[in-house]
Amino acid sequence: MAVGFRFRDFVPEDQPEKGFESLFKLFMQLVTITSGDVGEALQWLNELDKQYGLTDDNYGMGNFIDDLKKKGYIDENEQQKGEFKITPKTEQGIRKSALEEIFGKLKKSSTGNHRTPHTGQGDEQSTDLREFRFGDSMESIQMTESIRNAQLNHGMESGEFMLTEGDLEVRENEHKSQTSTVLMIDISHSMILYGEDRITPAKKVAMALAELVKQKYPKDFLDVIVFGNDAWQIEIKDLPYLQVGPYHTNTVAGLELAMDLLRKRKTPNKQIFMITDGKPTCLKEGNGYYKNAFGLDRKVVNKTLNLAAAARRIHIPITTFMITSDPYLQKFVEEFTEVNQGKAYYSGLKGLGHLVFEDYKKNRRKTL
Repeated sequence: MAVGFRFRDFVPEDQPEKGFESLFKLFMQLVTITSGDVGEALQWLNELDKQYGLTDDNYGMGNFIDDLKKKGYIDENEQQKGEFKITPKTEQGIRKSALEEIFGKLKKSSTGNHRTPHTGQGDEQSTDLREFRFGDSMESIQMTESIRNAQLNHGMESGEFMLTEGDLEVRENEHKSQTSTVLMIDISHSMILYGEDRITPAKKVAMALAELVKQKYPKDFLDVIVFGNDAWQIEIKDLPYLQVGPYHTNTVAGLELAMDLLRKRKTPNKQIFMITDGKPTCLKEGNGYYKNAFGLDRKVVNKTLNLAAAARRIHIPITTFMITSDPYLQKFVEEFTEVNQGKAYYSGLKGLGHLVFEDYKKNRRKTL
């Protein structure tokens, strides 16, 4: 009997889902990439529909657009009929989508403060046990563990139960603290150079962090600033619309603004997170700018390092997330980090969100 092969068209097992929910997930991604431009996002969605068959005769793109309007995700521009803009509901949805994509689904917490390494008479119980010490409260004694220790240490052969101070175990408490964070995002032209979109992942991280703070750490403060030739503060709701400009990188202006914002916060813990892909290349001088994009300019670098030292003196650590692997730039970041006594990560775009999230959780110091 001859052995042969039969060929047929490949039919993937997982056919793309059709309907509002599947299209909406794609739309939320696209509207982030297009900086809130609904028209451009819908055009891209149409192209994807042509290529991958996202809709069918029962539910087409026209139905999807109507549902977006009915559900309150887009509004028609009153001045320009036929043009749409996203609503505050969509802005919040984009932040939640970014949070789920980067950090996974997190349960809401009523207090959600940062734990610190300091233990003792704190606010929240930890999982750590230790021996009883003079001054510990009665409420902290763990009776089950203490009775077990008494049985192991003294036995029950005499029929009498003996519990001594040495048998007692208490559960550690952890102090909770407020944290003020300024997130700096580089919007210089290099964030979209060489065909690599670096600004969209940076935006997603900022939106996810904002939603995380709102849900899990509601007592914390998060301010977002952007820096190019200048630096300015933006509202959380403006993040989906953030775009790169024809700017140089004025890291000094960003750090100055960040430190000014943190000086006004009356919290024990303060920190700066900086997401950038390049070196500082610009300073503001009077009404003009001093610019040099060729190499590391001594004047620009020295002023940047001076600010790193100034932040260290007022106990503001700076964590730099450098989304490039250029060894030349890494050397500058290492020097900057050493001067500030902060931290630095050299991250690809894929792992950026997890690094920011983990570092935010780890910074749990409390000034006592």
